[in-house]
Amino acid sequence: MINPSLAGAITNDAWITKNDIPDPEVLPDLPGYHVLIRPTSIKEKTKGGILLPEKARDDIAYLTTVGRVLKVGTLAYEDKNKFLAGAWCREGDYVCYQKLTGTKFVYKGVKLLLIFDDQVLMKISDPEDLDTTLVLGN
Repeated sequence: MINPSLAGAITNDAWITKNDIPDPEVLPDLPGYHVLIRPTSIKEKTKGGILLPEKARDDIAYLTTVGRVLKVGTLAYEDKNKFLAGAWCREGDYVCYQKLTGTKFVYKGVKLLLIFDDQVLMKISDPEDLDTTLVLGN
């Protein structure tokens, strides 16, 4: 089903670079409150080894809102009144963010996402721990 208001938007699955392409060795400088994220790839099988059909992978890709933090901006998490417990994430962490969050761009052949520091919803230890197939039954 296509949401008419999003008909021209780039879907999340179109904004994921396969894992076999390495991260750029040199990343852009991030002045300000930004966090640079590389969205994670979509799994093709269930934990039990069953291959997911293309429709299910498309649905999962649309719902994918997980990525690995590549770099944190110079001012990110510096506002002590806003981030009382300190930084919400660091380089190398996997984080979750909302579906339509951030600015998407390609840098040295890798699709990346730039979000503000307060747009990180939660930090997770492993993106495989999230089961996005749970919502496909609705």
